[in-house]
Amino acid sequence: MIATVRSGIARGGIELRQTLTTWSDVFSYVFPTILLLGAIFFMRDAHVPGTDFSLGTQTLPSSFGMGIAFGGLMTVAQLLITDREDGTLLRAKATPNGMMGYLIGKVVTVGGMLLVSFLLQLVPGVFLVHGLHVTATGWLTLIWLVPLGLIATMPIGAVLGSLFESPRNMALLILPILGLVAISGIFYPITAMPGWLQAVGQCSPIYWLGLGMRSVFLPSSLAAVELGHSWRHWEVLGMLAFWAVVGLTLAPAFLRRMARRESGSAVEARRQRAMVAMGR
Repeated sequence: MIATVRSGIARGGIELRQTLTTWSDVFSYVFPTILLLGAIFFMRDAHVPGTDFSLGTQTLPSSFGMGIAFGGLMTVAQLLITDREDGTLLRAKATPNGMMGYLIGKVVTVGGMLLVSFLLQLVPGVFLVHGLHVTATGWLTLIWLVPLGLIATMPIGAVLGSLFESPRNMALLILPILGLVAISGIFYPITAMPGWLQAVGQCSPIYWLGLGMRSVFLPSSLAAVELGHSWRHWEVLGMLAFWAVVGLTLAPAFLRRMARRESGSAVEARRQRAMVAMGR
């Protein structure tokens, strides 16, 4: 088991290094960050409704939570789908304890990617907006919020990735998640939305990660504009724990089912379909 963990960590480190030295992958980090920071820059003079606090400043920590959710949901699903199509998953299945090492490697890879994305947003972000404030309580919140957020989203991302055989179907996954972002209070306070949208938004871990991050980086007075006029740390903890239990319950079954269906003929069939699609 120890050898498997070491192998998985080494695998994740190699994949992360390859990602950070590949121009197309680096661009996939930088370009969305530029768009996000640009939006925050133009929002800096707008105010949170009912206050004189900058809407841009409120949005920045919300985007940190969104980044964790995107990494856990979208990145994990995308990596799983890609590795399934090119045969990487099949090779892992054929190796003793290969699937366990594969999953550990993905955790390391995605965790490293999230750290890079976080720094790309935070470092220039502190120069664009004013009012970020982290207390000792905030640091303690961050210690449990980040790992719990990953546990709440990565297994769900693995479940979603197991449902698709081709990266070309990712739009079926991206559009609903973008819809959830729009109603989760990331770019505009959820309190300004209709009640039924508030209810739908709170069903998603995206909202709770955004709320948790706002509680870390924003002054305590800003809690007054949130639902319940509070940061609701217990609710954040409970909802993220709920999604973690759901994901950890479903993911093993879905991944075992996906692994059983992997074969050389299945990989070749997907390659042929990809070639036909590219030919069109």
